[in-house]
Formats: sequence, structure tokens, C-alpha cells
Amino acid sequence: MSITSKKLATKIRMHSLEMIKNGKSSHIGSNLSMTDLIAVLYGEIMNFDSSDPKSKNRDRFIVSKGHAAASLYAVLAECGFFKLSKLKTFYQDGTNLCGHVNSKGNPGVEFSTGSLGHGLPVAVGMAKAGKLKKRKYRVFCLLSDGECDEGSNWEAILFAAHHKLDNLTVIVDYNKIQSLSTVEKTLALEPFVDKWLSFGWDVSEVDGHDHVKLKNAFNDSINKNKKPLCVLAHTTKGKGVSFMENSVLWHYRHPQGDEYQKAQDELKKNKEV
Repeated sequence: MSITSKKLATKIRMHSLEMIKNGKSSHIGSNLSMTDLIAVLYGEIMNFDSSDPKSKNRDRFIVSKGHAAASLYAVLAECGFFKLSKLKTFYQDGTNLCGHVNSKGNPGVEFSTGSLGHGLPVAVGMAKAGKLKKRKYRVFCLLSDGECDEGSNWEAILFAAHHKLDNLTVIVDYNKIQSLSTVEKTLALEPFVDKWLSFGWDVSEVDGHDHVKLKNAFNDSINKNKKPLCVLAHTTKGKGVSFMENSVLWHYRHPQGDEYQKAQDELKKNKEV
């Protein structure tokens, strides 16, 4: 990439805000919490060629928390998988930039997601296939914290450790809010690190908005212990817009009128130069 991951993150946030406002859709809080995670992956870590999106040796990335589609589409457009102008069609009638992640007609999207708990099992299959075919690609899968309530994930977690899939990295967007309340009140996950360790994974617990620490976590895992890696990323729901941060309201609401302008102004003010 020709820009830093921090600048990329700002662009993703700006696009996501505009897309969700224009589409009158939802989940701006979920998109903002994961922005730094995907900015580091696409800006610093992953091997891909936007001119050849189906390259056999490309790294694979699945957003299992499929309701946070806007930021994925935004980073793919910024990386050249399709034109930036296509983002204006998000959530419009007839578009293939659906409100949940859609792979059909969208280069760079590996797998359609939306029903929680489906992305990781597919990512595990991709990682296992890479081992069988002796390919060097890595597989990354982004989960929400609330999504870790799904039993299908824990089956996949067991399988990945059993087969020593050290080419697999899971990133948990641990923003502590799900659906209608906090994770703690809905279905507590703690002791979360211990759960992953007991299932045979390596774990790196980091600030999910610190680009240096994220980059180190992703890089340090390569062939470390012949285990899959969970990057448990502590994030803030609605990160970057003060009145959206740590609020369950912005899991559903789209910015309107002055709200949009205030959010845009905050993002511009905090823009990396």
C-alpha cells in the first residue's frame, strides 16, 4: 500500500459513515470497532493482488461478523479490487454491495456471511486445504465477541488445534457490546483467554486500535508453536466518533442530519496526516 495503515483506517471510517448514512442501514458501531484491525491486515500484513483476486497463493480473509460489511467493502475499494464509486451503491436497490457481506460480483470477498458462526468453519477449511496442497498462504478470520456464543465456532476451534493449523489466525473484535446489551450481561465470555488456550491455541491479547501492536501480533505468530493463533483485540464500539463509542444504540441506528455532520467532523479532525 502507498499509504500508512492509519491513513487507510481513516479512509475506511469516512467511507463507512457515508455509506451507512446514504443507505439508511445499520451497524456503524460494529464497522468502526473493526476498522483498525482490517486496516493493519490490508495495509501491512496480507499478501494479495487486487488485479488477480483469485490468485492461488493469496492470503484469505473472511469477515464472519457479516453485518459489518461496509468497512470490508471500503477497504477492498481502497485497495483497488473495485472502483471507489461503487461504494455509493451500498444498500441500494439492485446492488450487490449488500448490508451483509456478499461475495457475488464483489472481487476480494472470499465468502458471503451474515448468519453468525459460519465464517470460522469455512476459514478452517481453507487453512486445512492450504496445508494439504502445501501452499504458503495464510487465512485470517474476523469474529465478533457476541458471535463467540455460537457452538459451531468452538467445533471449528477444536478442529483447527487438532490439525495444527498454524496458517490460521482468528481476530476477535472484542468491543464488549452485542445485540441489545453488553457481552457480560448477555452471555459472559470471561475468562476468554483461558478458553482459547485450553482449546490448544496461541493467544495474543492486544489493544485493537494500536497499529504497531496489531502488526507485531500478526507477524510474531508465523510458525511460532505449530498452533493456530487468536488475536484477542480489545476494541471500542463506534471507535472514532465520541457520541457513538460504547453505545448499543449505534448497533442499529444510522447517522442522520447533524449527527452525520458531527461524526464526519470528528473523523476529519482526527485524520492522520
